[in-house]
Amino acid sequence: MPKKLALTLACGDYEIVRPLLNNNVEVDGVNLTILTDMDSATRHWRFLNSGEFDIAELSSSSYLAARDNDMPFRAIPVFLHRRFRHGFMFINTSKGISKPADLKGRKIGVKTLMTSAVLWMRGILQHEYGVPLNSIEWVAEIEDDVKVTLPQDIKYSCLPNDKSVESMLAEGDLDAVFHSDLIKPFLARDPRVARLFPDHKAEEIAYFKRTGIFPIMHVLGIRKSLVDEHPWLAVNLFRAFNESKAVAMKRMTNPRIVPLAWYRDAWEEQERVLGSDPWEYGLTDKNRRVLETLVGYSHEQGLIKKRPTLEQLFLSVDTGRKRGGEFRI
Repeated sequence: MPKKLALTLACGDYEIVRPLLNNNVEVDGVNLTILTDMDSATRHWRFLNSGEFDIAELSSSSYLAARDNDMPFRAIPVFLHRRFRHGFMFINTSKGISKPADLKGRKIGVKTLMTSAVLWMRGILQHEYGVPLNSIEWVAEIEDDVKVTLPQDIKYSCLPNDKSVESMLAEGDLDAVFHSDLIKPFLARDPRVARLFPDHKAEEIAYFKRTGIFPIMHVLGIRKSLVDEHPWLAVNLFRAFNESKAVAMKRMTNPRIVPLAWYRDAWEEQERVLGSDPWEYGLTDKNRRVLETLVGYSHEQGLIKKRPTLEQLFLSVDTGRKRGGEFRI
C-alpha cells in the first residue's frame, strides 16, 4: 500500500470542513491528524510561535505580519472563516456614543491590534466612517502573535493579566470595545453595554452592496519546509478543502438538519444578498478585492512594512487551463 504523508492540521470544527473531519473527503497522498479542540487565538499563536502543526487555520492579519517578518510559513487561498464585523463594535451606553464619529478622541479596547477582526473594524472605521485611527487611544488585552513596531502617532497600551477589556467596558473604564467575539457583558444583557450599530445587519448589507466585501478572517497556513519538500501538497489540500465545502453546502441546503424555524429563509436571503457562493476559495476576482483591501489596511495601520502582491502571499493552486475535472478512462 502506498505510504501517505502524515501531517497535523489544526482548524475550527466548521460544517464546511466536517467531511474532512469524518474522512468522507481525503487529501490525496496525505494522512491527516485533525485537531479542533482549541480557540482561534491559541491555535494561531501555537502555529506561528511554536510551529506545533504542519497546517493550520490562521489569522489572515497575523499571516501578513509573519510573511513581512520572513517567518517560515506559506498559505493557500482557503478561507474557513469570514464574518461581517459591524456587529462586533460595542460601546458603553453612558458615554454619549451614538454614531462612529463619536469615537474620535475615545479609548477603545481590543483583543489585539493584529486580530483580523480588529484590523477590519479599524479599517472600516477609518475608511467608511472617516474616524482617524490616531485620534483614538487603543488598549489591547493580550500581545500580538507577531511583534511589530506601530506608527509613532498611534496611542497604544497593553493590559496586565488581571484586566479584561470586556469588564472595563461595562465598568466605564473604556468607551468602546472592538472584539472578534460577542463579549460577555453583551451576552448577559448588561444595560451598560450595547452595539455601536443597533441594526448591524442592515449596516453590513449596505456595506457589502457598496464595497462587494465579505471580510476574510482566516487563511490556511502551511509550514514552508513542507511545501518546499512536497510541492504537490498545496494543490491537493486546496482540492480537498474545496470538495469538503461542496459536500457540506449540498447537505446544508436541507432545512431539516438545522433546528431553526426560519433557517431556509436565511439561506435564501444569503443567496440574494451575497450570491450563490460567498464562501468561495481561490484568488477569484471577488476574493482579490477583499484580500487587497485587507493588505492595504494592514500596511496603512503599520502592521506590515511592505505591501506584497497576492501572488507573493499565496501558493499557486493552479492545475492548468481546463484541467482538474473528473477523471475519465
